[in-house]
Amino acid sequence: MRNRLHRRRQHEPADINITAFMNLMVILVPFLLITAVFSRMTVLELSLPAAAEHQQNIQEPLFNLEIIVRGDSIAVGDREGGLVRRLPRVNGEYDYEQLSQLLQQIKARFPEKLEATLLLESDTPYDTLVQVMDRVRVAQVVVAGSVQSAELFPEIAIGDAPITNANTRMAGK
Repeated sequence: MRNRLHRRRQHEPADINITAFMNLMVILVPFLLITAVFSRMTVLELSLPAAAEHQQNIQEPLFNLEIIVRGDSIAVGDREGGLVRRLPRVNGEYDYEQLSQLLQQIKARFPEKLEATLLLESDTPYDTLVQVMDRVRVAQVVVAGSVQSAELFPEIAIGDAPITNANTRMAGK
């Protein structure tokens, strides 16, 4: 009988030692948080080009900025007045600096203007779209020795570029 009582006492459940597991968690959790990649999304508000805009005042000069991005050039102009300047690609690259300078000159002439229409061919790369939109929205200007951002035309409408043969105003012909 003594053996039976002795055996029962030996089969008591042992304490679980979780110290090693807790040490692992203390090291693993901060490591995973540090190496995690947090995504950041930037949203640009866009609008579609208006079919027919109403004239507000006859005294106010009406200027509808239109930028057409083609495979060989960027054409900047007025929807009603025609081409202002055509910026051809140089060595396979668009001249974004010249585009920015031209848009700064237009903004100086029409400081109240906030809208611009960006028309692209269907095979325009996404990177080109973003680069042009950045130049249309904001210009980097040097003021008192420091580079600052100046707002140009933040309200951008995006559309399809007109077919080259049908476009006689902006094609530069």
